Amino acid sequence: MLIQLLNGLVYGGLLYVLSVGLVLIFGLRRVVNFAHGSLYMLGAYIGYTVASLGGFWLGLVVSVFALTVLGALLDRFVFRPLQDEDPIVTMLVTFGLLLVLEDAVRTVWGKDFLTMAPPPSLSGVLLLTGTNFPVYRLAVIGIAILVAIGLSLWLRLSRVGLYVRASSVDPVTTGMQGVDTERLSATVVAIGAGLAGLSGTISAPLVALAPSMGGSILIDSFVVVVTGGLGSFTGAFIAAMLIGQVHNWGVVFVPSAAPMIPLVLMVLVLIWRPSGLVRAGA
Repeated sequence: MLIQLLNGLVYGGLLYVLSVGLVLIFGLRRVVNFAHGSLYMLGAYIGYTVASLGGFWLGLVVSVFALTVLGALLDRFVFRPLQDEDPIVTMLVTFGLLLVLEDAVRTVWGKDFLTMAPPPSLSGVLLLTGTNFPVYRLAVIGIAILVAIGLSLWLRLSRVGLYVRASSVDPVTTGMQGVDTERLSATVVAIGAGLAGLSGTISAPLVALAPSMGGSILIDSFVVVVTGGLGSFTGAFIAAMLIGQVHNWGVVFVPSAAPMIPLVLMVLVLIWRPSGLVRAGA
């Protein structure tokens, strides 16, 4: 049972690192980014390529940096013009961007599945309840916890974090108080894209790399955002851990229905609490 709980935390941790980027982008830009899964996928491929030349940790750093830069460019040329458009326009444009990025990856890296080894320092196993458990999976849980703590401290203790929380609830009033919401939003979108790159790279040793790898986890990420509460950072963490567990136990006991279980959980939560588990900005 302990092993299954840990596997659920691993998947929940990956979901959190990816979905909190969606929360950041939606909270500031009010854009539902259907291309977020392709940013996750692109981060995995960049990390794979750089890691094959300079090691896993260099691949991780370069992937996060590259996706952060890409996020800033996307904000300037895609998200900022879209924030006042009809939601259907946003959906079509970002979905089109997803297809463009997937085709670009197929052109550069091909269609074959690729695999990436964990760093040698984390390649061992630990004996837990009589079963070997990979050290790298424990490291993924640790990285997710560090991201959660770092974001929480930044949002609650820094002036910029205060602006982010305020703008995610009421951007107009925040702007009237003298906050440059455009610059703030660009920064937050860049951070959100960087987190997508981080989640993609740390997931690369756990899954096979493919141009379509962002699709299924993107669906679960949207479920996390909606279940936790639109614009809620705390809610995203709680929902990610919860969905990670129900997904993992579903794979064990009802594998044919496992993809549907997070959706059912989301529906039940919204029936009980339509605004999600936690209010926006919390």
